[in-house]
Formats: sequence, structure tokens, C-alpha cells
Amino acid sequence: MELRRVRLPLVHQFRTSSHAKRELEHIIVTLTSSDGAVGWGEIASPSGPYYSAETVDSCWAVARSFLAPLTLATGWEHPSELAAAMARVRGNHFARAGFDMAAWALWSEASGVPLAKALGGDRARVQAGVSLGIEPTVDDLLEQVALRVGEGYRRVKLKIAPGWDVTPVRAVRTAFPDVPVHVDANGAYPVDEVAVFRQLDHLGLLMIEQPYAPRALVDHAALQAALATPLCLDESVEEVDDLVTALRLRAGRIVNIKVSRMGGLTPAVRAHDLALAHGIPVWCGGMHEFGIGRAANVALSALPGFTLPSDVSGSAKYYARDITTAPVVCTGGWVDVPSGPGLGFTPDVPFLTAGTVAYHQAP
Repeated sequence: MELRRVRLPLVHQFRTSSHAKRELEHIIVTLTSSDGAVGWGEIASPSGPYYSAETVDSCWAVARSFLAPLTLATGWEHPSELAAAMARVRGNHFARAGFDMAAWALWSEASGVPLAKALGGDRARVQAGVSLGIEPTVDDLLEQVALRVGEGYRRVKLKIAPGWDVTPVRAVRTAFPDVPVHVDANGAYPVDEVAVFRQLDHLGLLMIEQPYAPRALVDHAALQAALATPLCLDESVEEVDDLVTALRLRAGRIVNIKVSRMGGLTPAVRAHDLALAHGIPVWCGGMHEFGIGRAANVALSALPGFTLPSDVSGSAKYYARDITTAPVVCTGGWVDVPSGPGLGFTPDVPFLTAGTVAYHQAP
């Protein structure tokens, strides 16, 4: 087992309601079996504790001290068995996700089947949406929207925050009336804020994502009852049990399933299955993954319940050069699902090595 901390610059600064970033550092997990099969995974945690409590530093410590030894000590025939063993480690979803992803990649590679098929997917291509951050001005935002719409993306997500919400969203809606648009607050608003969302409710949005803090499910339910626009839950759903609670409370009508946030592909598939059984549409959110994590997201998005465009935009949206030999490419709003065994993308090991800032090999 190998762990690499890899750093890449972003081609465009990305700002949310909590912070801005110009470069990203993710942890790449490599599992090699005794017969030479290799599985790659990605721990796509943020650098700071703004989106979640996990950071690159915390994931590095947990991966080295707990998850690596546990993975090597666990005998498993299917990735779900490793996921069950890793459940002993509470929380630390981002860190666990990298190992779970690598296990699925290894298992599907060794089995000779595409990762998407191994997960239960049957699509040859998936719809791609794009996520846009908070820009310095409304004109800058409109320029970014025009660029991405011109590239064919089938949905545009706009980050919002107190003071940057109704005005920029209305401007985008006016300039692009036929483009599916949704907004994402990343839990930035207090639970007594309703007026802003009532105004957004009249702008024909696809959804309003995570208006309140993660644990405020009762308040999300009250807001959903007051709005025609569907609420989408993101940070509120870290465990499948969270989704069960949200469904019972009717706290939202759409779910963003993120592999990293939920602890890997194994729980992400379980969340998909539960949502599908309840008639709740889902889409796959992203954490600005490098090519490895992005490939896993594409594979997951091939499952039947992913009926909305997912954040599987092409690598070039974020990186001048990705860590795979071929980047993820979006053409006309669609991304092809690899048909070859395993992950379907080959890591560029020399480029990975050049971008590695820390390395650990477990015996």
C-alpha cells in the first residue's frame, strides 16, 4: 500500500461561502495485490475544516496510523467487506472513501469488469453539470456562465452566501432563461432566514442546495414545506442513517450523493438504492477531485437513480494537467463511462511523483 499527498494548482480560483482556494492537495491511495493487480483511490478532503471537520492533515494521520494497518490486516473477497471493517473507525469519511475507492478499483480490475458495471451502472455516458464559485462581480459570474454554457454543460450550479444571492442569481436567470440553474449555500444561512429563499423560489431554479447547517434537518423540513423549489441535501447526509432521517422528516426532495462525504463508493451505492426506492432523484456531487476520484464519480453516476446532471465536469475545468494519462473529457454536456476493466483511467505516475509532497509506504 502506498499513500501520496499530491498538490495541483487550479486554473481558476474557486470561492464558496466559507473560503477560497487556488490549489488543492489530495491523498492518492494505491493498493497492489499479490498477483500484481492495482487499485487507485483518492482522498479528496479539503485543506481546511470549512466544508467538513476533516482536512488533508487529519486524513493523512488517520490513513497512516489506522486505515492502512486495518486494510492490510483485513481479508476480504469483496470491497463491501473492507468497508464493513473500516466502519470501526468513526467518522473520517473522506479518509475512508479513498481506501474504499481503491478497493473497488482493485476488485473490478482483477475481475475484468468496468467499475461502473461492478457498482450496478448500465449507462454508456452520463450528464455533466458544472459548479461555479462566487466571483468578484456579477459581470465576472455572467462571463463564467457563458463560457460553461458554451461548452455544453447541462446544468449550472451557483455558489451563494449572505450578501451574494438574489441579485447574482437573478442576473444569471435573466441572461440564461433556458439553462437549468441551481444554487448551493453550503449551509451558510441562519435557520431564521427565509426571505432570501422565498425570493429565490420565484426564479425557476432546479433546486436550492443545503441552505442551513448540516444537522438542521427539522429546519430544512420547515423550509421545504414553505417552498415550491426542491431543497437538495448535501452536508446533511454523511451516513445512510442521515438519509433515512431526512426522508422521514421530508427535509428535502433531492439528494447530492458525494463519494468522499459518505465514506466511499460502498455507502454511496447504498444511499442511491435507498433514494431510488423512495422516488428521490439524486446526482453525484464533486470535491474538485483529481482524475482518479473524478473517474469514480463518473462510474457511480452510471447507476439508474442518477437522473440529474452530476458534477463530473471535464478535468480541464479545474486543472491544466490532471494526474491521469488521459483527462476526463466533457463533450456537449456528456462524459463517456469507461468500458474497460477497473477505473478506466491510468494514473500518470511520473506526473504524480512530480506533484507529490509526502509519501508513505505500508509494508
